[in-house]
Amino acid sequence: MAERDRRLKPNILVTGTPGTGKTSTCSLLADATGITHINVGDLVKSKSLHDGWDEELECFILNDDLLIDEMEDMVKGGGNIVDYHSCDIFPERWFDAVVVLQTDNGVLYERLTNRGYTGPKLQNNMECEIFQVLLEEARESYPQDIVRALPSNTIEDMSNNVEILSNWIRTWTPPATTPS
Repeated sequence: MAERDRRLKPNILVTGTPGTGKTSTCSLLADATGITHINVGDLVKSKSLHDGWDEELECFILNDDLLIDEMEDMVKGGGNIVDYHSCDIFPERWFDAVVVLQTDNGVLYERLTNRGYTGPKLQNNMECEIFQVLLEEARESYPQDIVRALPSNTIEDMSNNVEILSNWIRTWTPPATTPS
């Protein structure tokens, strides 16, 4: 029996460029549905799942193997919303839906500069959004039918996204079990 077949609740990956509203959306969705929010960035910091600090990009250097090992049991039973700015590091079997939040360039630029992003960090994140890197990454890493791009420019967009995802969670049913 496949891992997906054993889950009673879905796992959702919410990804997007920093500043697109992933953490806010995931927190609201967790509150609305009772599903567990896993903020990967916080997990990496708290459990030291990294190989040090990148001075130029001002971020931790993720150790993919440590992260996957740490999360494997967390996601096994389902009922999780995973929040991270990348998606191709996670096994396909973990997720029933992959949501890519997207933000217009002007809105994103303002959000990132308000966070203090400058130099290469600002430039890399803006280029990532302009070239839709995370949407492409999601489409290459997961089945097309589970990947969905959602706009995240306003509070109204965020509310709509939480409603869309809450409804999806409520109506989700585990895939039919297939004989081995």
